[in-house]
Amino acid sequence: MGDERDVGRVPALPHSDRPRARPGAATALRIALAHLLAAAVARLPAPAAFVAGRRLGDLAALALRRRRRVSLANVAVAFPDLTPAARRRLARRAWQHFGMTLVEVARLLDRPLEATLDELTLDGLEHLQRVMTEHGRALVLTAHLGNWEYLAAAHRLTGYPLAIVVRPLDSPALDQLAEAMRRKTGVALIDKRGALRPVLEALRRGGLVGILLDQNAARREGVFVPFFGRAASTSRSLALLALRTGTPIVPIFIRREAVGRHRVVIEPPLPPPASSDLEAAVVELTARCTEAIETAIRRAPEQWLWSHDRWRTRPPAVASA
Repeated sequence: MGDERDVGRVPALPHSDRPRARPGAATALRIALAHLLAAAVARLPAPAAFVAGRRLGDLAALALRRRRRVSLANVAVAFPDLTPAARRRLARRAWQHFGMTLVEVARLLDRPLEATLDELTLDGLEHLQRVMTEHGRALVLTAHLGNWEYLAAAHRLTGYPLAIVVRPLDSPALDQLAEAMRRKTGVALIDKRGALRPVLEALRRGGLVGILLDQNAARREGVFVPFFGRAASTSRSLALLALRTGTPIVPIFIRREAVGRHRVVIEPPLPPPASSDLEAAVVELTARCTEAIETAIRRAPEQWLWSHDRWRTRPPAVASA
């Protein structure tokens, strides 16, 4: 199915109109340097570029000591049976994967979009087509797994317009690069702050709305559901949207199979919750979302963003203890 593609014009969805603050002089300089570095890396031959990406990941792990500690702690929670040495190896491979992802984003910006699409194989398109035929819209569940930024390009292979809910990255330089990449692929960007109205509009127009649901949620925004055997505060927004609009949730994940080869897997839609009580249904559906994410991570654990403090918000009883 990866060879059957339609890269023609996909109908556009509206962008969020929330203005972004103008960067100061120092930030603008860092953004310019990031663009120059990305352009230089993108022009390297592919083997050299990906070696550079792995070394970039190693350097990031050395420089970001707190994030490195978080990575090791998270791997210990998820895989308690691994030896300390095996945990360190897994964490290092995840950092190297992150460096390769940055290189791939730089290459996407520098090359024709078709070159990136040629690196993707699409499995399970029939699941999405069935949902779109029956419902005319879909909520896409995904995670910071594989080169998740390539999912913005992968929607071109489905023929359906895509909007993604995003928040600005902590690094303005990386945020500028990510936004440029997303706009090149033709996705609509919806700011996480005040996202409800543009999300509803995107669904009304018959498109896909993608939400990454693998990050820690503040207690007021989340519900606690199991994730690798430990309660994790997870945003209730996706489940609430699905239940209130009657829109199916379709899990879609991507994983790197080799240098320059990625597989996008579209799974069947999640079954609706059994409970008729809204709050209980939100918890049940959020748990199913998190279970789908965990299953995908276990298939390629070295390709998840272990440096994120996923279990930072604790249940009240645990936090008070």
